[in-house]
This record gives sequence, structure tokens and C-alpha cells, in this order.
Amino acid sequence: MKQILCTLIGMVGSIAVSLLGGWSPALQYLILAMIIDYISGLIVAGVFHASKKTQNGALESRVGWKGLCRKVFTLSFVVIARGVDIYLGVDYVKEAVIIGFFTNEVISIVENAGLMGVPMPVIVTRAVDLLTTKAEAKKE
Repeated sequence: MKQILCTLIGMVGSIAVSLLGGWSPALQYLILAMIIDYISGLIVAGVFHASKKTQNGALESRVGWKGLCRKVFTLSFVVIARGVDIYLGVDYVKEAVIIGFFTNEVISIVENAGLMGVPMPVIVTRAVDLLTTKAEAKKE
């Protein structure tokens, strides 16, 4: 049973990495940033009860699942970008998409650190505030 389970996990992992275009350093750091963001979000909600995504700031399984779904959907954009690379015969669309999503994850990590009370350099908080304000303005 253990061997079958390990084989299945290996097959799924191989297919996923293949669809994502290989295990590049950019992809590694995107996935690492996603993991750090998710864990820091859990800490903000579970320990500090300061989440902006729930009414009382505490952990909510529904919000956690939404976050995981968003991260999976983000990776689907990387798969699509790889397809565009293949179609166009180039190798930079996937990397550009990864850089964009990586930047978004880093902003979220910085926001979570701020909610935890981690002291941030002024330049970092101003940059995050500026980017957040621009993103909210585009939504309206």
C-alpha cells in the first residue's frame, strides 16, 4: 500500500512539474513564497486574531480553503503561460507571469508580517501601501 501511494504521489508530482514547465528557480521561489504566505496568514489569524479576511480576525476554515484555491488557480496561470511560450516559441512569458505572482505573494507576506507587529522599514511599508492603493483603485 505504501509503495502504491508513493508511486501515485510521484506520478502526480511529475505531471504537475511537467505542466508547469520544469522545476525552475523562479517556480521554486514562487511556490516557497506561496507556502510562506499561507503559513503567515494562518499565524495572523490563529495566533494574533488580526486577519482582515474574517469578521473577528480569527481562523476560519472557509477562508483558508479559499486561499488554497487561489494559489492553485495562480499555478494554473503559470501552466497557461507555459503553453503560450510553447505556442510562440519563446521562453519568457511563463517567467514574467511567475515574477508578477511572486511580487504579489511578497506583498502579502509583508502585510502579514505587519499584522503580526514585525517592525518594517519605512520604505517597505510605503511601497506596499502604494501598490495596495493602486490595486484597490483599479478594482473600483
